[in-house]
Amino acid sequence: MLINDQQNKLMLFLTEHQSTFINEWIELSVIENNDPHKEEIRKNAVTMYGLLIKALSSTYSEAELQEFAYKVGKERLEAGINIGDFIYNVNTGRSILIKYCFQAKLPSQELESFVNNLNSLFDTFCYHSVKRYTQLKNRELHTKTKYINENHMDKLAILGQISSSFVHEFRNPLTAIIGFNKILRDEYPDLKYLDIIQHELNELNFRITQFLHTSKTEIVKKGKENVAIDLLFDNLKQLCYASTVDNKINLTIDKAVPLFLYTYKDELKQVLLNLIMNSIDALKQMPTKRELRISTTKDAKEVIFVISNNGPMIEEENTKTIFEPFYTTKELGTGIGLFVCKQIIEKIGGTIYCKSDENWTSFFIHHPISAWE
Repeated sequence: MLINDQQNKLMLFLTEHQSTFINEWIELSVIENNDPHKEEIRKNAVTMYGLLIKALSSTYSEAELQEFAYKVGKERLEAGINIGDFIYNVNTGRSILIKYCFQAKLPSQELESFVNNLNSLFDTFCYHSVKRYTQLKNRELHTKTKYINENHMDKLAILGQISSSFVHEFRNPLTAIIGFNKILRDEYPDLKYLDIIQHELNELNFRITQFLHTSKTEIVKKGKENVAIDLLFDNLKQLCYASTVDNKINLTIDKAVPLFLYTYKDELKQVLLNLIMNSIDALKQMPTKRELRISTTKDAKEVIFVISNNGPMIEEENTKTIFEPFYTTKELGTGIGLFVCKQIIEKIGGTIYCKSDENWTSFFIHHPISAWE
């Protein structure tokens, strides 16, 4: 504690140089032109200076400092500033003030005592300001995240209504066509192309059913069955054969190990087909050497499917975003395909993720092995 005469001398010196100190502090601080509280910055500097003067006579309370720090922290959040700039400004004021204290020519022992108190005051102010800033920032982020999630749910609810209406409107004439095609097959069993028409109609019906899954919160289950993965891959290869040939894509499927998986066949087929078609779309952007590879590995707990293509790299920050609803990089994309894939895989207890570099983009599906298998 400074003795009275030295304390009074320093208080008088700081009071006389207040304007000079404030002007220098403001001039050296980082202040954005669009700061909504720009006019408050000078007032806050004056208030802080007043608290420092009070600190000399121990007439200020920490509660008063905390209340002021909370006010400044709130203003800095509303200004949208970089918190690092704020800390820099506070420390700039600290350095200038210490410089002025040395100019008061006090005995070193008394000056050291005051500088220690000054540092403690600035440290406490920074702590409470940043604490308040962080509390309000986290609250703001929580509110935004909650709004985004609710907004996504609203969009999905609307999508569900649209898809449900679409399915019912489309399925009625499709059912009629399937029925008449069956009659034609019965009456003219040797007529060409009817089997192909029937197959394509069945696949279209399958696609419509799977699209309806996007509007539901649970998987539409026919029940699990023991699925031969090599036969499933053969079926998928047939479905995408035209696309791979037309786009000169070399499709390689690793079927070295016979594999059976007790799972929901239609749901798994939907996910794999979606990833394959997405890969084909990506490969269209490559001028030559378009490679699409599908492989599986198995251990005691899970089967891992890997669908890889040598198309354009997906930036690391987007490898998770692509699974969010309505996020798409395609000009005519809906942004629901990968979201639905993620929903399906997670609801059967698995995981799906993407890794991408300059050479390969790969989607990994970890499918748990059921105890019934």
